[in-house]
This record gives sequence, structure tokens and C-alpha cells, in this order.
Amino acid sequence: MQGELTLGPVLFNWQPEVWRDFYFEIADEAPVSRVYVGEVVCSKRAPLFDKYVDAVVDRLKTGGKQVYFSSLAEVSSAIDRRLVKAVTTDNDAAIEVNDISALWHLSGKPHVIGPFVNVYNEDSLDALADEGATHICLSPELPKEGIAALTARAQERGVTLETQVFGRIPLALSARCYHARAHGRTKDSCKFICDLDPDGMELNTLDGQPFLTVNGIQTMSYTRLNLVCELAELMELGISHFRLSPHSAGTMHAAKVFRAVLDDEITAEEANGLLQDCGPDVPFSNGFFHHKPGVEWRVSGALV
Repeated sequence: MQGELTLGPVLFNWQPEVWRDFYFEIADEAPVSRVYVGEVVCSKRAPLFDKYVDAVVDRLKTGGKQVYFSSLAEVSSAIDRRLVKAVTTDNDAAIEVNDISALWHLSGKPHVIGPFVNVYNEDSLDALADEGATHICLSPELPKEGIAALTARAQERGVTLETQVFGRIPLALSARCYHARAHGRTKDSCKFICDLDPDGMELNTLDGQPFLTVNGIQTMSYTRLNLVCELAELMELGISHFRLSPHSAGTMHAAKVFRAVLDDEITAEEANGLLQDCGPDVPFSNGFFHHKPGVEWRVSGALV
């Protein structure tokens, strides 16, 4: 199989040196062609690792990676607007748009649309292509029938498509910070408490069953999306880029496993076994792709 492997932005609040060293390792060893860098979830986090951004970008480019800067996914304050403007008005940078307000600065310029901008129909794809989008990362909640409809239109418009294939699924964003609230703090006085949970804070139902994951203002799946067995089908549908979402452990291992499948060195079934070692230690899911509840895990079409 052919296909490009990409690495999405770090969605969690890691210590700045951990964040830097993670990307250094990716630059030197990861078999990914494109890396997205930048703060997507909370504008307050961006200054924490800002001092390392130039070094990370230089290292990634030296390692042969294409670097894209990801913009904020929810813009609700003056601080948010300033961060989006700073990211999108750097003329030398390639940009991934994760909130439609970023197009105020980018309209007519080539850019990438990230998975936080809902592209659920052909008219949306047309409208974004008219504004300069050359590449779109689809929402991981789309079923294969929806992906097929969009790839057909994307090929007509000369737009390439990407989808997430591994990692916790981003589901929603809120104006309030769940993480701060859980620790008795407000969003403005959070003291970056989300750094306690490098893969998000797991949330249980009232009867104690694991349900979702909280990452600051973001709600994510408890399970890990795993579409390694669907890679061939995704390629047949017209997807050319496959995104891994970083976690605190196992991201490098996952990248090598997915690359080995794309290079026909191992089977998808073998890869499933190898991916069990990638953190966090939670169940796989692939229900959205099969037009079923997203939490479900199906192998050869059967619910496991």
C-alpha cells in the first residue's frame, strides 16, 4: 500500500521539556512525512513551550518532515484571537486551520483544514476549497459512506484528504474547563492543573464505568481509535494521509507499526497485536467508521 503517515499536534499539557524532547525523537526516528505543531486546545498553554518552538521546527525540518502549524480549535477570548493571528500571519509557515475564524487571516492563501472544522458534506468542502484549502483532515466521527462521498468531490477539486487512524478521538470543546472544575478551580485560575494528566483525565459514569476523557476544555474518547485494519479500505475510498494522535507513550512504536502495514511488511492483523503495547492502556475502538456507536470495536465486521 502507498499512503503518507502524519502526526497530529500534541493535544495534552505536557511539560515543555517533555514536549520538546518528544518532537526531537519524532524528527530523528519517526517514519512520518508530515508533523503538525502548535497549541490547539487552550491558548494559555502556548507560552509554556513557546521558547522551544523554533528548535523543534528546525529539528523536524532537518529530519525531513513537512511542518504545519495548527491553529486553536476554539476561539472565545481576546487571548485566543491574538494567538490565532500570531500563528496564521507568519508568512513562512504552512497552516492547519482548526477554527473557521482563522480564515479571516488566510482567505485566498493555500492552507490545510484540520479535523476540528466540521466538513460533513460536499458543499462544505466546496466552500473551503474556494477559500484556499488544498488539504482537509476529516472528522474521525465520519462513517465510510460519508468519507466516500467527500473523497469523490475532493478529487474533482484537487483537494487531498486525511483522517485520524490512531489515538483518543477528539469529540467536543467547551467554553468552560472541566479539568479546572474537577479540582475546585476556575478556568482563569486553573494553574495549569491539566498537566497532571498527560493523556487526559479519565471520566467514569455514576456506576463506575469508564466513559470519556477530559483534557482541559476538551472532551475525548476513553478508548483509542484504531483503524489499522481499515487502512486498505480508506485508501480505496481515496484517503491519502493517515494521522496518528500523540500520546505520552508508544507513539513512536505506533508510527513504525502503521508504516510497516502501509509498506506491506506486516499484515493489519499482525499490527493489531503489536499496537496493544502502545499507551494508554485502554480498549481500541473503530465504531464510527462502521456507522456504529464510536466506542465499539469491530474485527472483520463483527463486534468484539
